[in-house]
Amino acid sequence: MTLAIVHSRALSGMEASEVSVEVHMANGLPAFTIVGLPDTEVKESRDRVRAAILTSGFSFPARRITVNLAPADLPKDSGRFDLPIAIGILVASGQVRGESLAGYEFAGELALSGQLRAIRGSLAMTCHARRVGRAFILPAPSATEAALVSGAMVYSATTLLEVCAHLNGLQVLPVALAVRTDVVPGYPDLGDVKGQGAAREALEIAAAGGHSLLLVGPPGTGKSMLACRLPGILPPMLDDEALETAAVQSLGSQGFSPHAWHVRPFRAPHHTASAAAMVGGGSDPRPGEISLAHQGVLFLDELTEFDRRVLEVLREPLESGVVHISRAARQASFPARFQLVAAMNPCPCGYLGHRSGRCQCTPEQIARYRGKISGPLLDRIDMHIEVPTLSSEELLSQGQGERSAIVRERVMSARRVQLARQGKANADLSGTELDQYGLAESAALEALRQVVERLHLSARSYHRILRVARTIADLKGVERISRKEVLQAVQLRRAGLQNT
Repeated sequence: MTLAIVHSRALSGMEASEVSVEVHMANGLPAFTIVGLPDTEVKESRDRVRAAILTSGFSFPARRITVNLAPADLPKDSGRFDLPIAIGILVASGQVRGESLAGYEFAGELALSGQLRAIRGSLAMTCHARRVGRAFILPAPSATEAALVSGAMVYSATTLLEVCAHLNGLQVLPVALAVRTDVVPGYPDLGDVKGQGAAREALEIAAAGGHSLLLVGPPGTGKSMLACRLPGILPPMLDDEALETAAVQSLGSQGFSPHAWHVRPFRAPHHTASAAAMVGGGSDPRPGEISLAHQGVLFLDELTEFDRRVLEVLREPLESGVVHISRAARQASFPARFQLVAAMNPCPCGYLGHRSGRCQCTPEQIARYRGKISGPLLDRIDMHIEVPTLSSEELLSQGQGERSAIVRERVMSARRVQLARQGKANADLSGTELDQYGLAESAALEALRQVVERLHLSARSYHRILRVARTIADLKGVERISRKEVLQAVQLRRAGLQNT
């Protein structure tokens, strides 16, 4: 009777819990049993592990084998347990030395040939393995991704035989090296946008303070074009932000590419997306669009075409920066600190306010169309900007607008001021922090008080106007918010949707 214990990881949302793979071998009729809440993928590992062990030149024990995945109350999914199960069997049968097992963790899917295949969530698992001070042995593609975790010891393996040779002291596995690029991503340039001075200024303010933005205008005025250029003027990601973003993306179905390191995510789901696709979910919860856009931009084009229930799920994450998913058997939390940019037409036909005057929509039709977006959601969007039709002179002009690189320098300067003053972007300031760091003149506060009383604004609107005014002042390089910045912030919030 022999027992081998191998350490691995199981994922539950962003959390990676330690799993002990206990392999117990006893005399009796040959049998191979896996217990500990394995799902179908884990149960099928019995055939993969058996074939991989035999094709790698080892013998498969003709004894009763019981594999216990502990703790028993944590559901186990995917093929990541293939490698630790195989190692446990080989150690328990005496074919691989097990003296150093306590210093390693293992994860990897096995092919029938013994080759190791990439797994999902290696970045999130490596973050937790680093905390307990163990080295992590992973398939080569996943190891390159996991090596982005600073301070983690990650070994890269391509076959089960290589892992066994490493544990037997015959051949040391190579240490995985992170593939990082300092090349500036090829974002679309803001200089391609003709005209739209007010919308460009609003985009700069949104980038500088991390504010949300709604673009309203007829078809073909450049709303989508402007939104796609927001990532190109955002400040560069800090290492902690890049790691958190990469860890979330590694949990998604498409995984994370190391070449996307320090690249701001830009997610633009189609308007047919479901609520589960937007916030995440499933029996084994995975991140949705709002989490995959973490530390980046979530662009919702044709906002009114989205199902109202889908839009309503954005309300809480816009405030908290996190989404909690609860299912009957599983709960998970994912970060969702994204920057929302939305675009919509002003009316059903799209041409309200167009210089051609072709809009024939009635006030009732317009109200019904705009009513597809709830007041509470609109209240959470910092700026509502009108994007008018370009004149023929602007359209035919040959000159180029201000390029993204120039705008980005101003944005970075304003963001540095915010980080030095309060340690975060203006959009993330709480009400108490806003009172402390708002630094508004008495005339500015009086003007804001009059606006709140006259327009019957909510407390949320008051705070969002003040945050935008703080960002405008930071872009101008002034310490205190004046009446002018407050009135500009009010105008930015009122434009485009005058009935909000």
